[in-house]
Amino acid sequence: MINPDDITALILTLKLAGITSIILMVISMPIAWYLSRTTHKIRPVLETVIALPLVLPPTVLGFYLLIGFAPDSLLGNFWFDLTGNRLAFSFEALVIGSMIYSLPFVVQPLQVSFAAIPTKLLESAAILGAKPIDQFITIVLPLARSGMVTAATLGFAHTMGEFGVVLMIGGNIPGETQVMSIALYDHVESLAYAQAHTVSLLLLVISFVILLFTYSRNSNSLRLGVTSSIHAESQL
Repeated sequence: MINPDDITALILTLKLAGITSIILMVISMPIAWYLSRTTHKIRPVLETVIALPLVLPPTVLGFYLLIGFAPDSLLGNFWFDLTGNRLAFSFEALVIGSMIYSLPFVVQPLQVSFAAIPTKLLESAAILGAKPIDQFITIVLPLARSGMVTAATLGFAHTMGEFGVVLMIGGNIPGETQVMSIALYDHVESLAYAQAHTVSLLLLVISFVILLFTYSRNSNSLRLGVTSSIHAESQL
């Protein structure tokens, strides 16, 4: 059976993943849209910066974030003046770190989906009088729905599995920064393998369900797209 502390860690993990995913979706959509449409020479630089967490060791990213969140740093001092609380080893630090670490998992699927939208479709809408914001809401978002679901679920699942970054910037404070991955580490370190098995199995099941939902939905969307194309061709 899962113990109360692990339940608290699970709730905290789901809260962190949910908040991070929502904020990332809001931030990532304009970034992905710009990257999918621009031909500016700065594009490779931006794509490289965004993709860095994919190859950078989590402890490296966590270390520099920890320095940036320190009370004597510009950001840490600003946060203390604003809230009266430290930024390092807080839930807010976990959210910021998770956003940076999961950014490529959200931006890249969105960028691919946006890039697949025909430019001529948007040009036709513009000719008919649709403003850029109208084009984005009525054309881009519906056509990129599958990519948006993939981006949101990947961002959520990746945040749930974080360890190195959250440990570096959040420590291991029960009820505040102790997420499931850290709770699992605690159980293994204390040789409580029965509890470690329970936590591991729970994380495995949640991750499997999230990915199954994503792949199933994408498969259904693909079949619907093919059917719609065949129907459209038959009308010609």
